[in-house]
Amino acid sequence: MQKKYIVFAILALFAQAAKAEHFEVNEPVEDGDSTLVLGEVKVTASKTGPLLTRSVLSSVDVLGADKIENQNVANSWQLLGQMPGVQLTEFKQGAESGKPSFRAFNGEGEINAVKLLIDGIPSNTNDGNMRYMDMVFPLELEAIEVVRGTNDPRYGLHNIAGNINMITKQGGDYVQARATYGSFNTMEGQFAAGIEKNGFSQNYFAAVQGYEGYRDHSDSDKYSLAGKWFFTPDSQKFKIGLIARTYNHEADEPGYLTKAQAHDDDEQSMAHNATDGEDRDMDHLSGHLDWAISDTLSFSAKTYLNKIDATRWVTFSSFQGQQERVTKERHTGYLTTLTWRPEVSFLHRFALEGGFDQEWQDNESERYSTNKRVRTAKTRDQQFDFDTKGAYVQAIIQPIESLKLIPAYRVDRIDGDYTNYLNGRTYKINDYGDIDQPKFSAVWTPIEGYSLYGNWGRTFQVGVGTASYKVNQTSDLEASINEGWEAGLKFKPVNWLDGRVAVWEQRAKNEARRKLGDANNDSENIGKTKRDGVDLQLNARPTDNTNVWLSYSWQDSKILKADAASLSTQGNEIDHVPHHLYSGGVDFQATPQWRFGLSLRGQSAAYIERDNTVGKFGKFTVYDAYANYQWSDNISLDLQVKNLTDRYYEYVWWNTTPNPDISMHAPNDGRAVYLSVNFKM
Repeated sequence: MQKKYIVFAILALFAQAAKAEHFEVNEPVEDGDSTLVLGEVKVTASKTGPLLTRSVLSSVDVLGADKIENQNVANSWQLLGQMPGVQLTEFKQGAESGKPSFRAFNGEGEINAVKLLIDGIPSNTNDGNMRYMDMVFPLELEAIEVVRGTNDPRYGLHNIAGNINMITKQGGDYVQARATYGSFNTMEGQFAAGIEKNGFSQNYFAAVQGYEGYRDHSDSDKYSLAGKWFFTPDSQKFKIGLIARTYNHEADEPGYLTKAQAHDDDEQSMAHNATDGEDRDMDHLSGHLDWAISDTLSFSAKTYLNKIDATRWVTFSSFQGQQERVTKERHTGYLTTLTWRPEVSFLHRFALEGGFDQEWQDNESERYSTNKRVRTAKTRDQQFDFDTKGAYVQAIIQPIESLKLIPAYRVDRIDGDYTNYLNGRTYKINDYGDIDQPKFSAVWTPIEGYSLYGNWGRTFQVGVGTASYKVNQTSDLEASINEGWEAGLKFKPVNWLDGRVAVWEQRAKNEARRKLGDANNDSENIGKTKRDGVDLQLNARPTDNTNVWLSYSWQDSKILKADAASLSTQGNEIDHVPHHLYSGGVDFQATPQWRFGLSLRGQSAAYIERDNTVGKFGKFTVYDAYANYQWSDNISLDLQVKNLTDRYYEYVWWNTTPNPDISMHAPNDGRAVYLSVNFKM
């Protein structure tokens, strides 16, 4: 073991001096953080267990269950459209439907800069995509937590711009169900139940969804099943549990259109896409342990298995033949955390936390040239192991009640090898060495209701796919380091109003991006980059019956020093990064039975290629509306209208394979109406 890892392991020695005692719960959530909450969130805080995200990190947003469970979405990533500073990239290509991103990183899949967690379990695929997010439906969610920036030391790989944690319901006694029928022959059923007795809790979830889609050849059918089993003894000294999920999705793909085709008939699908589609299976299993060693010392551990097995047939344009893409990945790993909260006489508060994690990836990627799903040639046959280990330490130091200092440090190492079965050769991974990531955050609350905060930190990017390995070079590459900072003010001048304003920046050296569609699964260098922006958020409750929220983000991206192979891009903007993102809405409780709401989200246009020469695309503002009627204590009805004004909007990318290059367009859904029946007890 490297010396740096030994430093973190020393934290475990605290346990030798501790005596097991009572597990205290329900510690009040402190003031002086800079977290903003949209909706209602159940906070489970304690004097033991890992440090709360909102008490440590300084740019956190939380979306509560009441803003989630009644949403009609085809895919759960669409729920993030309500959150500030989040950009949604909407491919709408069957199972490959889209993803969220933020901090001026786009959602193209070239650089997947957001770490996905589901109940704290790492859930990205090898390339950083967030396909496992589709396993979790709205009715199962308790909250969605978004951490933006470079100052979170808990995670390494893919945590370039921050992370998203999908937090599902755990414990409780409840039964919930939701049945929906709507436009495009959409039918969906969700069922969630919790049973808790004598320290043993059981949670079950089932969902099935089918729709024909706005565009031709867009049929989709999926199901998801989940179960949770946790036990806590009367002493409350520990909690142990198991989570299991399985998911299947079969979907057709309507394909991309030329600009003329999209504007002539945005519902059509071309003949060359007639056999495109995907069959995707995903499974998850995880074990969880929380142990209160004493009043001041606690230990947490998670172990997990994630599996994906997907076959996709895709034709990107009439100039290109059909491909069959086979992806098989098996990721196993664990995370451990030791947290110490001693009483220090000369400090208002002190806490020290350290953690260690490892993940082992067994990945297979195959591609074939096909004709109507009949294989004609194999173009890729790759197997690659990609293993990571990391450790971190962070502290909360409050010399006085109004000032909180959070120094942190993380280090990661990467290992593995890659075999190309087309040529029989095996390659070692780049020796990136110890990837060091110091971090620091501070929050100062000079007067009640106002918190000034700032943070600085480093995160990292390494290659994905074959770009991690020494395929075309003999010397080792270095990891690309992202260095970022943020400064902001959270304010709550009165009980019914709170908000946040912040400025931020991230710079990267040797930034690389995946070559999408590349037969070798390789990457290319972009160069030295800068991303910066301003975030504005406001939540208001002007009357007992009215909630209002608004958010606006301005962001910019620049290639400061281009790679030698693409000097013409120097000084240009990074593709698919709009300058303006905004969202907002209002909820109004008209009577005890009737509730109404209107929301919007939108963005400005953006360049679709790094040369910035073919114009900007993708500008839109979309409005959604709903009406909810509380039929009885247990039953309510929802009427929702998506894209209320029937606005045409689209996703566009630049296809360089045909000659000449052309833009490819994927129109989004027109106006859609959904009726749902909700049951809750």
